[in-house]
Amino acid sequence: MGRFILVRLLQTIIALVGISLLIFILVRVSGDPTILMRTSTTTEEEIANIKQVLGLDKSQPEQYWIFVKNLAHGDLGESLIKRRPVIEMIGEALPISLKLALSSFAVSMLLSFVLGVLAATRRDGWLDNGVKFLAVLGQALPTFWVGIMAMFVFSVHWRLLPAAGTGNIAHFIMPVGTMSFFLLPGMMRLVRSSMLDVLDSEYIKLARIKGLPERMVIWKHALRNALITPLTTAGMLFALLISGEVVIETVFNWPGIGRLSVEGMVARDFPVVQGVTLMVAALVLFLNLLVDILYAYVDPQIRYQRT
Repeated sequence: MGRFILVRLLQTIIALVGISLLIFILVRVSGDPTILMRTSTTTEEEIANIKQVLGLDKSQPEQYWIFVKNLAHGDLGESLIKRRPVIEMIGEALPISLKLALSSFAVSMLLSFVLGVLAATRRDGWLDNGVKFLAVLGQALPTFWVGIMAMFVFSVHWRLLPAAGTGNIAHFIMPVGTMSFFLLPGMMRLVRSSMLDVLDSEYIKLARIKGLPERMVIWKHALRNALITPLTTAGMLFALLISGEVVIETVFNWPGIGRLSVEGMVARDFPVVQGVTLMVAALVLFLNLLVDILYAYVDPQIRYQRT
């Protein structure tokens, strides 16, 4: 087990270095940020001075080496537009996104597992049909439309909830509900499908023949073995939530990491785009490692095969 974790850590570091190089190349291919700084009175000499100050007059390998050295010291650079440290900007935006992501993830996972298991154990019943209808509905409706409709109904029409902002718990209800409605269908169907496969297995039939209580068969034996596939998807979904909240953050005016990344891309702000993307990449890689470790505790066979 220890050897497996060490190998995966090494793979994670190598992947992170490769991602940093790819990000560095792509953001520079997108264009020259000094174009956005030009005005009708800006001279070529002033543009050259700006490039020198920002380090854009150096060769690409030199710029990447400086970027890597700074990164090793925890320095993600300074925003070209706002002239603020990128790590400071991420530090302000990330907690806001994490609050929304964690709340949405917890609500959607709880509902997904409960409804998925109940639907699988009541196959083709009214509950199963209702779950399938909810899954189709959730996958068909765009997230931004659901958010706007929720705002219109609960804020404009009924005036029960605040339309935007991040003040108190009332501000969480609509964004979390919208994000959960987006996450719920896919995970719910995945849990249902995994449970159906496990419930048809021989050891579940044997457990029932032995007279074990149905609750123990379902929630202890069947669900544990059905967790493998949902665990992978859940880890990826949470990582993507951090970077993919831009629509919800825009609709409900949440100054999170998603909106920060879009602002950086629109302004061709290299340090901001690099910093945000690296942060998300590191989070995805870490969650993949965590999921692999959880596999070994969910299914002992994986532990013996990988150590």
